[in-house]
Amino acid sequence: MKRGSDGAGLISDPKRAKGANLALRPKKGEPMSESVPRLGVKNVLFSWTDLFGNMRSKLVPALRAAEIAEDGAGFAGMAAHQDMEPSDPCVLAKPDEDKLVVLPWRKDVAWVPCELTCSGKPLQQCSRRALRTAMEKCQATHGLEMKTGIELEFHLLDIESANHKLSDAGDTAAKPCYAVAPLMRQYSFIAELVDSMEQMGWGPYQADHEDACGQFEINFDFDNALETADRCALYKWMAKDIGRKHGVKPTFMPKPFANLSGNSAHVHCSFWKDGSDKVMSGDGHKGLSDFAINFIGGLIKHAPGFAALTNPTVNSYKRINSAPTLSGASWSPNTISWTGNNRTHMIRVPDAPRFELRLADASANPYLMQAGLLAAGLDGVATKADPGPPSDFNMYTNPQERPKLVARNGELPLNLLDALRNLQKDKELTSAVGQEICDAYFNVRMEQWNEYMRHMSSWEIENTVDV
Repeated sequence: MKRGSDGAGLISDPKRAKGANLALRPKKGEPMSESVPRLGVKNVLFSWTDLFGNMRSKLVPALRAAEIAEDGAGFAGMAAHQDMEPSDPCVLAKPDEDKLVVLPWRKDVAWVPCELTCSGKPLQQCSRRALRTAMEKCQATHGLEMKTGIELEFHLLDIESANHKLSDAGDTAAKPCYAVAPLMRQYSFIAELVDSMEQMGWGPYQADHEDACGQFEINFDFDNALETADRCALYKWMAKDIGRKHGVKPTFMPKPFANLSGNSAHVHCSFWKDGSDKVMSGDGHKGLSDFAINFIGGLIKHAPGFAALTNPTVNSYKRINSAPTLSGASWSPNTISWTGNNRTHMIRVPDAPRFELRLADASANPYLMQAGLLAAGLDGVATKADPGPPSDFNMYTNPQERPKLVARNGELPLNLLDALRNLQKDKELTSAVGQEICDAYFNVRMEQWNEYMRHMSSWEIENTVDV
């Protein structure tokens, strides 16, 4: 197993899943009519991810799982953050049966990711379908498979507190990153989470206390981007479900505390063909090939609109463009730029043949965000987009460089409204991701933005009541 500078770009290891419990999964090609009885579960969670990135589910008794799987578990789309009306027909969640897995911490329950249909046709608003379609198009056009590793950060809150206090009152250091004491005070929770990942074959390889007080990260092996998205979707609920047993509440909110670093979803990305990622290596900047540089160029080109997918909430924009935090750095990008092994820019190349997108936060829909990443990058390949030279300075301490980068690349949106408008204007990106799902996403997010604008904050009262 070969590691990059930070371990996030692990090179494929055929033995990486050796900790996996094969008794938790179907045999190859085994239908649910056979796998579910053999695995001995009582219920199966038929799960899908809504446009907001939240996992939704129907709990199906094991005795009826194969029957329900034939057509799918029905639900009302409007009730689950799809851009639909109450009068629309039922949406059906049809499982990807090969991906079924028994939950190690709830051994009488299996989980399976689903794609959505409506009136006998694929639902274009299905984010898992959007990523799968993008992956298939990449394979057909370029003969390449995108593999990703996503680092999801989270804070641990006190499950009994109504004021979202940190669970560990002693975790107060200005620079707590990699500190052993607060890490081990959460050992029972983290150990069970890691053990569950290991049994499911995710290949977890390190856990640490991150930059902010009460913040943690657990890394698991990179894989096919669709597999990674499935894992991220399950992981966010899994962490919360296991956390309840240990009296903690994980939050993946982008910026839960104003003075602390936010929760990112750094995406490490590479492309593979016939077991090799050499398509990414070359004689260009930072040891990258023309393909890789043009792909990065596409991300630079589409970043203003792409941000609506990577940073999808009102709170997201308090993480990017933010001031230094208690630790001395936000660790979030404030410009559309790329670099070598430097964590102050939007795209980092720690070591070829991979790059890291540092823009995304942990609230992003892992399917839709990666579909957007692939679409933006491949447009860059098609148009030979030039990202310009890498910027190797500290972006946080060289503000005089910002106007030059903004003049060349544009700037990151300052709020969700700007990001959504940018996305709506970027027809190349929305057409490549899927116009119908992008329109639906725009509509439900705009509805959320308008709801936010109707909210009266305490800050407004404090600063305006006496004008």
